Amino acid sequence: MSIRTEKVASLLQHELGAILEKELPRSGALLTIVDVKVTADIGIARFYVAIIGSETQRADIMAWLDAENWSIRKLLSARIRHQFRRIPEIEFYEDRLYEKANRIEQLLKEVRKPSERHD
Repeated sequence: MSIRTEKVASLLQHELGAILEKELPRSGALLTIVDVKVTADIGIARFYVAIIGSETQRADIMAWLDAENWSIRKLLSARIRHQFRRIPEIEFYEDRLYEKANRIEQLLKEVRKPSERHD
């Protein structure tokens, strides 16, 4: 990414985080924007989100993000339109790296446990 697209990605991450903090339905799950990738022409912004919660909660949040994409983009536009001629299309992707890292850590703990000896 160029310095320009990195700055745009950082701004979008900050602003969208503030929007989601207010707009995201309270489900008991935790959502974090872990990364934003912006195309070179600033036409598309891909938001990678980590959701800590049950499978149902994660599915519900992703469905909500997809269903509310236009409304979220409109709110984003209202916050940053003075800085851009055109607001990028937004796409959401679930990032499960956190979940995989936790699973690996759990497996490593199990391997490291001292084996119980039966004498």
